[in-house]
Amino acid sequence: MSYTGPDFDPPQPRRSSLRRPLTVAIAALVPGALLGWGVYAAVGGPDDAGGGAAERTSQAPSSGTPSSATSSATGDAKAPTGSSPPPTATTRKPSPSESAPAAASGPLKGKVVVIDPGHNPGNFRHTAEINRKVNVGTHWKECDTTGTATDAGWPEAKFTLDVAHRLRTLLQQQGATVKLTQDDDRSYGPCVDERARIGNEAKADAAISIHADGSGAGNRGFHVILPGSVRDGAADTRAIVAPSAELGERVAGNFVRATGSAPSNYVGGGTGLVTRTDLGGLNLSTVPKVFIECGNMRDGADAALLTSGSWRQKAAQGMSEGIVSFLRGQRSAR
Repeated sequence: MSYTGPDFDPPQPRRSSLRRPLTVAIAALVPGALLGWGVYAAVGGPDDAGGGAAERTSQAPSSGTPSSATSSATGDAKAPTGSSPPPTATTRKPSPSESAPAAASGPLKGKVVVIDPGHNPGNFRHTAEINRKVNVGTHWKECDTTGTATDAGWPEAKFTLDVAHRLRTLLQQQGATVKLTQDDDRSYGPCVDERARIGNEAKADAAISIHADGSGAGNRGFHVILPGSVRDGAADTRAIVAPSAELGERVAGNFVRATGSAPSNYVGGGTGLVTRTDLGGLNLSTVPKVFIECGNMRDGADAALLTSGSWRQKAAQGMSEGIVSFLRGQRSAR
């Protein structure tokens, strides 16, 4: 998810006071690869699974793509051009096809996970609709944006849906009931406020929003975004800050191990964790929730990973293992 553009003033990443220190270990990710990447104190999990072939498409978003960036900036999504008056209503409720049945049995039976594939492949056709403003508690902001894309034109919205489908399958195999906020079954959106509401109404035990960044070339790596403490208007995150931090740390640790990717070299101070208070998808959530930026689509090396089906399967595996660890930890703590 790109946080760059002429309409944005990038905030400085803040460290959460609730974040526990992450244990760093030196490990060889692959023979001959970089040594010394920070590996988090994370829980164990199954071996990586393979994936399909890389996907590419010539479709490009209609909004301007970011030119360069040195840090994450504001917004639940990429910066659209223009804006419209505050709306009086939000988009429709998700259809039944946005949900998938849980597996018959497994350690997560009875648990609900909401997966939010960032953006929508059809957003670029509906610029007026996605530019309209919605209330995210602390301020008004655009409903959604088109998302970023690789230099070759493969859109973030395609990436997020593919990873979401892979993650859904893995979580269902563990017995979880999984719901998607959208499955390319609506013309655009949903807006960021509705994305949060879907998780809230599902009473999700965990929610994750999947993205890929659109920062400058040379900026590499993933980062997980945690909700900061917000109490303003419709937003009150105080109850979810601590469990979301726990969820984020587990997802980050397992993502490192499953993918071999390093934490971001441009935000988060090498921890792979960033706390923010400006994202509607987090501010309006009443359930534990995190965002993950899986890599930078505007960097050639990261783009090669993001467009690889086998790497996307590893990314889904890392997210799944982090979520499973978080939910099983909750259960054992009761």
